Amino acid sequence: MLALPFTIRWTDLLDVLVVSVMLYYILIWFRGTRAIPLLRGLIVILLVYLFGKVLNLYTINWLFDKFIAVVAVMLVILFQPELRRTLERFGRGRILGTLGFVAAQQGSHHVRNIVRAVEQMSEDHVGALIVIERSGGLNEYLESGVKIDSLISGELIQSIFHTKSPLHDGAVILQGGRIAAAGCLLPLSDSQLLDKRLGTRHRAAVGISEISDALVIIVSEKTGTISLAENGQLARYLTREQLEEKLLSLWKK
Repeated sequence: MLALPFTIRWTDLLDVLVVSVMLYYILIWFRGTRAIPLLRGLIVILLVYLFGKVLNLYTINWLFDKFIAVVAVMLVILFQPELRRTLERFGRGRILGTLGFVAAQQGSHHVRNIVRAVEQMSEDHVGALIVIERSGGLNEYLESGVKIDSLISGELIQSIFHTKSPLHDGAVILQGGRIAAAGCLLPLSDSQLLDKRLGTRHRAAVGISEISDALVIIVSEKTGTISLAENGQLARYLTREQLEEKLLSLWKK
């Protein structure tokens, strides 16, 4: 029998497991931020470094040896907002809930609450803008509003968009089955294909859907019309059934 040149201890396996779990959840947290493109760039740089080491490329190795400290400082500066938010969540003891260890309510319950609120606001001609986050992060826009961090409630959504509410002009962002923030500011679309009669809410809905994979529900204040923005496209005059079907398919994914 061949003897292995090294011995694997159970503590080594535990070490690898702990590091793997930490990296996994750090990546999950960064997925909700603008850090993902930076991480991709960092991976490319690391691959170039390894390529230079394996082939013994003098210039590449010299550059990395000279500027590795500068790159480390640059990374800390670039990731500063994400690192600060992550450490804050660790400090509050909320990181495990954020990463999914706390069970969320069933998707159908979320859908019923949202559809009920949207239907009532449509009947009352109350303008509304509801952004549902998917895989693309919206933390940048959460910072522009007022943090709520509440379970999705139809009554709460209606109260936020009530005309006398100070938050009714902004957007509500739903994140991970919760109302994350209200009164959020969104980028407006510059698309020339949109109807010129559409107001700021519709242009903001299309704008955020152009730069993210978010699903956005709009209720017109003038007509009560229910619309849906997705991938830069605007679907108008949705019925209650059509909205409910779309949301159910979203939460089942």
